Amino acid sequence: MTPVELDRNLAAHKIPPLLFLFGEETFSLERTLQRVLDLAVPPDTRDFNYNLYHGRESRAETILDTVRTLPLFAAHRMVLVKDAQNLAAAELEAFVPYLQHPMPETVLVFTADKIDRRKKFFQEFNKKGELVEYKKLYDNQIPAFVKSQAHEAGRSFTEDALALFCRRMGTNLQEVHGELSKLFAYLGERNLADVKDVAAVVSDTRVDSIFDLTNAMGDKNTGEALRLLSRLLAEGVAPLLILSMMVRHFRQLWKTRELLEQGTGKQDLCRRIGINPYFLDGLVKQARRFSSVQYRHSFELFLDVDMALKSSGAHPAVLLEKLVQDIAVGEPG
Repeated sequence: MTPVELDRNLAAHKIPPLLFLFGEETFSLERTLQRVLDLAVPPDTRDFNYNLYHGRESRAETILDTVRTLPLFAAHRMVLVKDAQNLAAAELEAFVPYLQHPMPETVLVFTADKIDRRKKFFQEFNKKGELVEYKKLYDNQIPAFVKSQAHEAGRSFTEDALALFCRRMGTNLQEVHGELSKLFAYLGERNLADVKDVAAVVSDTRVDSIFDLTNAMGDKNTGEALRLLSRLLAEGVAPLLILSMMVRHFRQLWKTRELLEQGTGKQDLCRRIGINPYFLDGLVKQARRFSSVQYRHSFELFLDVDMALKSSGAHPAVLLEKLVQDIAVGEPG
């Protein structure tokens, strides 16, 4: 079962009696967990019908005793086992008989950061229960998440404001949610967020400057790129971080160039590159400024600078300045 399918079931008040939520994307996982609890056990009966255990501290025997206890003054009991990856293999094995014959009155939920589907526990769980994985979102999935959160709050973004917000945020949904809360509070009674609102609330000038630097390099605007590089280094941004962002940008450009040569359409380009469609036209223009030979040469330069930065006695500013100039020229010497 996927998170979307589980959401549909919960919206229809259908709760699986055996549920295992796992994955790196903890924000969505925790929100789903709260929905399950709200549906399974009313707040006024939770003292009697809700039990929380932690994998490292708990024994299967104790948990199973609780799981087999009928709910009191309610239709369901919910038993939650957090951090189930910390349960020993033998402890997990002890749940197998129950998994084969679960009690309909009990909702047994496990959470973990990862699972091993080869284990008998998970093979049995998958027969009677639901394993639901919460994967981290890609960059190009963040705009849809932001719009969804805004819609729930009765808010919306202009197109440019949404692009700026997503550019300044990463893929950590907890942080995205926190910044959205700050932005909506800043808006007050207004429902539409524009660029000025986002710039006032969600500020990350260093990240913006790195993006500006890589864009200047992609545009072959050497003077602007050198100015931004000097500013970033003066502000204390790590040279290896700057280099990694350069590599990331030129990897996107090279991939874009290859896909364009294969005749890939714009809609498919966004999906395969993993970017917000708002930035596609600019990326395409930059991608066409470099040939395949120039891209290969650029990555040879990146590798040389990476090794030099990690060696003793390297002068980061000199190395990065020369890199910017060499990439602007674009041809092997």
